[in-house]
Amino acid sequence: MDSNGRSASHWVALPLDLAWGFVLVTLLCLATGWLAGPPVLFYLLTVALYLCVCGLVSRAWPENRDFGWANRATLLRGCLVIVLFALAPFAEHLTDNLWLYGWMALLALILDGVDGKVARATGSESDFGARFDMEMDALFILGLSIAVLALGKAGIWVLALGLIRYAFVAAGHFADWLNAPLPDSFRRKTICVWQIVTLLVAVLPPINSLFASTTLATALALLVWSFFVDIHWLYQRRHHHDVQ
Repeated sequence: MDSNGRSASHWVALPLDLAWGFVLVTLLCLATGWLAGPPVLFYLLTVALYLCVCGLVSRAWPENRDFGWANRATLLRGCLVIVLFALAPFAEHLTDNLWLYGWMALLALILDGVDGKVARATGSESDFGARFDMEMDALFILGLSIAVLALGKAGIWVLALGLIRYAFVAAGHFADWLNAPLPDSFRRKTICVWQIVTLLVAVLPPINSLFASTTLATALALLVWSFFVDIHWLYQRRHHHDVQ
């Protein structure tokens, strides 16, 4: 996507990009329904989530500008993440199809790095693209947390892995200094990947609850520490943010 205002000679209207995304979500739903037989609520939740994403993207994306291949890569992964999220509450009914869920989650994890590489290759990095990617990561992590809980691999505390980030965003509405931009962090990216990997492994059939709970508790401890470091960094610079 061209975030710097450069107009492309050939661009595709955003509704067309969102339309192919809807087609892809529909095909993934049909394939999942044929293989796993989830309840009707799965389909309703999938459609509701995709429409919500469409609404947020349409609100944030400027008119008359091409969506860009980097954002299309994020949307592609987002379609897979949405289906995984909608399927998560019914994970305990998947039985043998849990391996399919695991492979789908692994594909979503692999695709996570594609949009960034495309953005760098095309010189189209942007705040929107970074935020879009981050929101898909957050939804992916929350969905996997719900799946782990549904499978009984860990207690309700496992949802904290997916909810802490949303709590941080909500806190920003009351403490504006939390909304200041954070510098890029290898620590933050590494812990995010570790969260996803531990959650992904936890949903696999051979993994028992003891191993899953231990690794996920470690991931949660690292996540809490990472947020503490970032919040402390923002707090120390809160006056500078207020002046701006």
